[in-house]
Amino acid sequence: MKASRSRTAKQDLGGKEEDRVTEQHDAAEAEQPPRFMSVRQVARYLQLNEKKVYSLVSEGKIPASKLTGKWLFPRDLVDQWIVESSHGGLLTDRMVIAGSDDPLLYRAIMQTASELQARALISYTATGTQLGLSLLARRRADVCGIHWGPVEESEKRHPALIRQYHQHTDWTLVRAFRREQGLIMAPGVWSAASSIENLFGSETRWATRQEGAGSQRFLKEAISRNGLNPARRRITSHAFSERDAAAAIAMGQADVAPGARAAATEFGLDFVSLGWEGFDLVMNRGIFFRRLFRSLLDKLRSPESQQMAKLLGGYDLAEAGDLVWAA
Repeated sequence: MKASRSRTAKQDLGGKEEDRVTEQHDAAEAEQPPRFMSVRQVARYLQLNEKKVYSLVSEGKIPASKLTGKWLFPRDLVDQWIVESSHGGLLTDRMVIAGSDDPLLYRAIMQTASELQARALISYTATGTQLGLSLLARRRADVCGIHWGPVEESEKRHPALIRQYHQHTDWTLVRAFRREQGLIMAPGVWSAASSIENLFGSETRWATRQEGAGSQRFLKEAISRNGLNPARRRITSHAFSERDAAAAIAMGQADVAPGARAAATEFGLDFVSLGWEGFDLVMNRGIFFRRLFRSLLDKLRSPESQQMAKLLGGYDLAEAGDLVWAA
């Protein structure tokens, strides 16, 4: 009988302990901020006053979105912002750059990486403008290089392009440079053709770019302006970057490809200009203040880059680092 009462008492104690643990868990969940926090909630979460939170918002430093006149702060992004803003924090020592290919940007990245040695990692993958933006939207990349038409329209076209991604409200657009865009050609091809129209024939071999590439877009608009028929081109090669296109010509796989003057210069090829374009860098606001990105901008504006730009040809670095657009 005593043993039975003892078991019953232990069960009661066990039940009470389980209830206590459950109550503590429920209380902890009740204290957990919501997924999207208000100004008051994020101030309490960060142990700041609300005035400071508004200051961070106005400076574009803290991840926030305005919905029906009310600021909301995604808790996950706020957590990531805290970590990435910390000195020596996670991911502050690495940066992935995707999007459009460019010889001068590549050299600036390599010089920055060389100076940093093993203290940081900067990687650059040339994917083309639209794929690069998709990678940025999925947080697979930190920065994306874009170019999408004539320079005089870039300040409208580039924001319109990135607004197609709902993540654009957290993005910033920075000018890298202006550059000359046109047709890369094997030596002697232009002197024989003498006009763009004559390049659209059975004898001229073309290397095309993938859809979503800025150079392909620039060429399509030039074809439309000149009333040419793109179907008349003899396509013998497909390239996936500016330098890939130039390499195809240098290796004898094609005679003509769309691309920048700098890529033609690198491979000792001829070039016919179709105009100038803006080359911009898109990134999350937090990346703009990251030490690695600031180092890259400094390198682009350095005398070494100015000298290399003159050597490659077809660059204007007067606006390097200028803020073009911010949501």
